[in-house]
Formats: sequence, C-alpha cells, structure tokens
Amino acid sequence: MNKKTVLTLSLILGLACGCFAGENNNLRTIFLNNQANIMGINIRTFNAKDLNGNELIDPDEEGGSFINAIERLDEVKSLGVNTLHLLPITPVGKLKALGTAGSLYAISGFDEINDQLVDKNSELTPLQQLKTFIDEAHKRNIKIVIDLPSCGSYDLFIKQPELFIKDDKNTSIVPTDWTDVRLLNTGTNEKLNQDVLNAHKKFIDMITDAGADGLRADVATIKPTKFWEEIIKYARAKDPEFMFLAEASDSWREPPSRYAEFTPYDELLKSGFDGYYGSFFNLKDWNANDFIEHIKFNNKLLKSYKEPKSVIMSFTTHDEVSPVILHGEEFSIMISWLEAVLPFNPYSIDGFAYGDGYIYPWANGKAEYTETDDDTYFVHRGKLDIFNFSRKPGLNPNSKILENFKQAYKFRADNIDLISKGEFTALKPNDENIFAFMVSQKSKNLQRIIVLGNLDFKNTKGGITIKIPRLNKKSDIEFVHGDGSLKIHRNKLMTSLTPGEIEVVKINY
Repeated sequence: MNKKTVLTLSLILGLACGCFAGENNNLRTIFLNNQANIMGINIRTFNAKDLNGNELIDPDEEGGSFINAIERLDEVKSLGVNTLHLLPITPVGKLKALGTAGSLYAISGFDEINDQLVDKNSELTPLQQLKTFIDEAHKRNIKIVIDLPSCGSYDLFIKQPELFIKDDKNTSIVPTDWTDVRLLNTGTNEKLNQDVLNAHKKFIDMITDAGADGLRADVATIKPTKFWEEIIKYARAKDPEFMFLAEASDSWREPPSRYAEFTPYDELLKSGFDGYYGSFFNLKDWNANDFIEHIKFNNKLLKSYKEPKSVIMSFTTHDEVSPVILHGEEFSIMISWLEAVLPFNPYSIDGFAYGDGYIYPWANGKAEYTETDDDTYFVHRGKLDIFNFSRKPGLNPNSKILENFKQAYKFRADNIDLISKGEFTALKPNDENIFAFMVSQKSKNLQRIIVLGNLDFKNTKGGITIKIPRLNKKSDIEFVHGDGSLKIHRNKLMTSLTPGEIEVVKINY
C-alpha cells in the first residue's frame, strides 16, 4: 500500500468518525488573550504559479490550491503569524457574476468546497485536501479560521429560492451595490428560517470535520441574534474552543438593504461572538485624538461583558485599499508597529507584509478566458483580488516594510505579557496630529512601552514634548524603533517625527 493511499484512508476514517473536530484547538483562548496574530489569505491566489509573469493565472498555469498552499506555511510562520483567516472556500456563483473566476463571497453551496481551490492531480477528495492543509498548518502551530459568506449567489437562488428574501414581485434582493449576490432570508428573532439555519449548520459540519479552529462571519450584522446564538451553540457543542469573529464595526449604523435585518456589533458580542472588527481601518482619515479615543472605546467596551471579548486591529483587510497607495511605505510601517504594541489581536492581509499595492495591469480589460458570464477583469483598485485568477500577493517585495513587519511581530512576541495585560495610558503631546500612549505593567521592575506617531503624512513635526511619570536619566531606555532623534530631559521625552513616522521605546525602571 503506497503512502498516498494510506493518507487517503486515514483521512476518510478521521472525517467519518468526526474525531478531528476540536482536537487540540485553543484558538478561542489565544484570541481572547490578544495573542492571535491573524493573516487573511485567498487560497485561489495564495501560492498561484504565474510562470509567464503577466500577473494572471492562465488556463495552462497552476492556480492556488490547498495542496500548494502548504509550501508557504513556513514562510507564514517566519513572519510571526500564528492564525490564518481563509477567505471563502465554498463554491462561487457563475451567473450575474463579477470577474472571470467569480467573487469568493458569492456562495453557491454551503457544504461543498470550491473546485477552483483543488489540486486536480491529487487523489484526495476536495475535503481531504482542505484537511491536509489544516493538518500541515497545525503542525506549525498555525490556527485556521474559515470565512462564512453572508449572502448567496444568483446560481444558488435559482437552485434553492426558499433560502432567499423576495420582494412583492417575487424577485430576489440585491443588497446595496453587491450586484453578484442575493440576500438570504435568515428570518427574525421571532421566527428563524430553518432552511437557512440548517444550511449554515452543514457549513459548520464541513469545516469542523476538516479541523478548522474558528469562523469569521462576513457582514454578521445582517443576521438576527437568535440565528447566531443557534449557530454558535451548535459549533461549540462540537468544539468549545471554536472561535467566532464577527465582521461588524461600531461605525456601521444601518443594513445594506431595507429588506435586511440589522444587528449592531454590541448585540453580536452578546449573542456569543468572541470579537469584532472595530474601526481601525479609519486611521487613514483620523487625527490623533480620534485614534486614541477609539482605543479607549474598545478597552471600555471589551470590559463591559461578563464573558471575555476581544477585537482585531483591522487596519488592513481585503476590503481596504493598500496602505502603500494611501500614504506610502511609512503608513504600512506605522501599522505594523501599532499592531505590535496595542492590546488587541493583530490582523493583516496576504501581501501587506511585502508592501503589495494590489495594482493589476489587466484590470477592467476584456478576458480571453472566463469561468463566469463576465468576460471583464473586475477588480477593486488597490485591494486584494477576490474576483479573478490572479498572481500571488507580494510581487516585488518592499524590503523595508517586510523587515519592519518581522521586527514588530517579534517585539510583540518577546513582550506579549506586557502588551496583552498592560495598562493603556494616553499621553498628551503638544500637536493634534501626534498620537502618544504608554503601555505599562508593574512587576518587580516597572516596565513601560512608549509609542509616538505622526498622522500628518505631508509634514515633519518638530519640538514634540511629552511628560513621562518617573522618567529620569537613570532609566534604562531601549530604542526599539525610530530614527534615534528622541532625547530625554528630566521627566520629558523630546523628539521630531517625519511624515507618517512612528517611534517605539521600552523603559525599564
């Protein structure tokens, strides 16, 4: 019996008995202790082999798959990432579609694997290939979170109309401008749609049987609390450590359609979600006070629940334009260091650590080959491609951004107790564009991390002065990140910051 046959048989037996669900999973605990360093990836592009360099995966080239994704797991671990968020792995709609491959979020089935992510040369079934990838991730202490799309494709509407909301003319509902999806009918808190609930339970069965450690709920706000309570209870009966992350933000105020339910972030947390997104993606538009107030808001919010809760630092997601495009490489570096020192869970998207701008030269052009009814390369400029067969993220890596990402995540790992358990204190610089804060923890020796940043991406700010309690010349100061211009005078730190610059200092007393 050859090795491949043995592996296939063992996977079949394991999946049949369900003995993999929850095995050695501690992601929920890690997340609630702010120790989940998460990276979002699109398996379709994650390790795609663009041999001719046209940034597309042509029909004769090898697309990203669960099997070839294993090749990048050591790289992921070397970055300091310990959790992968897999963007949807379910089949995608091909009718009224966007892009030549179809949007990952236009789900056409809840208990199947997208065949675009499958290695056609493997003897393993699609589910076995997913399980193999998850097993290999677990061997490297990398946890796996899988995305649950919020809406269905038009293909699914035709096949199972009972799952969808319809208007007075019995027509499916297109939420906001998401033209490739239709609104599911989850029901209300008074009466849930059991067909939709059961379809979601099948999704839970599939990913837990494969060994997944958690779930990210796409636009969780458009489903009622009772729906999520049922789903979370169902999953936790299989695995108490199964982590639930809601795509929801305190800045979201209304549903994407008048036909949709709307459950705000705080109600989602009450219903059993372990965490949500926050509004860190607004940093690009905030002044220093906005940023500091949002940190305070989250600290207060997360302490207001009986059960532990947390939040991800959603500075960069697949829905956000690359920081390099917004404010240059310094913005990416600033984000990396903020994720290193704040007491929440870091989150990045594949390619961010390498400074990818996600600019595709073929965007909006006509395609010679398509798997959908759309022959145009539809993209969101500056965002990770989720619509086409495109190249692997991280093209032409920016070494400065990459080194800072690695250094920042290593600093976080080396100081995780101080960062995750320390007390956050806002400091008061003498400029509205400068944020400054301190994370401190009392032990035998008082330790503090001081962070200063310039949110003016056009002008240098000089003469910055900040008072630090108990600071003196005898303090042991480690200059963690910055250009070294920071100086000490009595109990004050004095420095200047170039556009978008961030400085990090650790002090031992």
